[in-house]
Amino acid sequence: MSRPLAVICLAAGMGTRTKVTMPKVLLPLCGHTLVGAALAAVAELEPERVVVVLHNQRERVQATLERDHADTFDSLTFVDQGAPQGTGHAVRAGMEPLRDFDGDVVVIYGDCPLMTAGTLADLRALRGDAACSALTAFPEDPTGLGRILRDDAGDFVGIREQKDCTPEEADIEEVNCGFYCFDAAKLRPALASLKPNNAQGEYYLTDVVADFVEQGETLPTLEAEDLAEVQGVNSLVELAIVRAVMQERILLEHLTNGVLIVDPAATWIDADVEIGRDTVILPGSVIGAGCKIGEGCEVGPFAHLRGGTVMADGAAVGNYVEAKKAHLGPGAKAKHLTYLGDAAVGADANIGCGTITANYDGVNKHRTVIGDRAFIGSGTVLCAPATVGADAMTAAGSIVKPGTDIQAGALWLGVPARYLKQRELPSEKGEQDT
Repeated sequence: MSRPLAVICLAAGMGTRTKVTMPKVLLPLCGHTLVGAALAAVAELEPERVVVVLHNQRERVQATLERDHADTFDSLTFVDQGAPQGTGHAVRAGMEPLRDFDGDVVVIYGDCPLMTAGTLADLRALRGDAACSALTAFPEDPTGLGRILRDDAGDFVGIREQKDCTPEEADIEEVNCGFYCFDAAKLRPALASLKPNNAQGEYYLTDVVADFVEQGETLPTLEAEDLAEVQGVNSLVELAIVRAVMQERILLEHLTNGVLIVDPAATWIDADVEIGRDTVILPGSVIGAGCKIGEGCEVGPFAHLRGGTVMADGAAVGNYVEAKKAHLGPGAKAKHLTYLGDAAVGADANIGCGTITANYDGVNKHRTVIGDRAFIGSGTVLCAPATVGADAMTAAGSIVKPGTDIQAGALWLGVPARYLKQRELPSEKGEQDT
């Protein structure tokens, strides 16, 4: 679409019904925050400008979004709404940094994490030359939602908040979802003329729509096909509901791409995880955001891959293995009861049962490097920083001290581990026998 796009994300709410001290929009959701998931959807539309409207715990929310999304958008701006006085007041604050912007303005919500880029793109395309387009829905229970008003011809003529509805209007089944695409040039004067003429004494964004209708505008509406997309989160119960939906979406995408997830109901995979085809994910596995898994790998059962973990093609981690910022080379294996933290494991290396890369010294974290085809005996503790060369071996139960450099092909053992001899590798033995 040729028109420029700006997005205003409303994320200033108090979130008191969650009963937690964390800002509602920062609640965790499949590797995202609530507001992060909402912004991930609009990122696919490649907006020129994104404005996030904040107030409750503004510094904390802004710091989180700057950390997580500074590289996502070309322009990410934050404004403080001040004491919230309604959605119209919030959008008016969001338009302040967009004084010179001309094009589409899409309004989204930081507590509606299931909205998709496809629906927002359709809403934007629907606007055409109209002042705005609006998203509507027919939920099973419309209680608490603004009702869509239509004339006898079925044309959209306004929105009435439930608190201001007559009994007849309250019986209307079609509701306003709160998502809009506005013409920026027409939105500015409409926001400027807003008055708090309602039971709550607030500035309603819906009154902007009413103003357009009074000016003779014909406003198109789009019905949401999937009600989950407009599900807001106001409590931890609703957070659990949207988490289940988002997790199902993530699992279905991987299944569709050729990942064999043996039991999706017992598998948890965050957003922003890459998994190659022919990889098998066994039950009880948890895979965090930012992990990258190649083709033909095996994960689990009951494995935990934390952010930054990379598995090259054919690598395997088995039951009760945890990996954090670990890189496993092609064919590397850690099959049982192992912790790999801040570790690089070479191609075809074998990590024995009960191995620990002890990466934390109480102050700093350090890295362990394990070479190609190395064999780490069961129960070995590698106190980082440590290096194990290619084809090297540690005997079962060895404790490798910090700063140790085990040379290629060497066999070390003991507590603390010491050099014993050079390994007799299978290929070398075969040559001697000949």
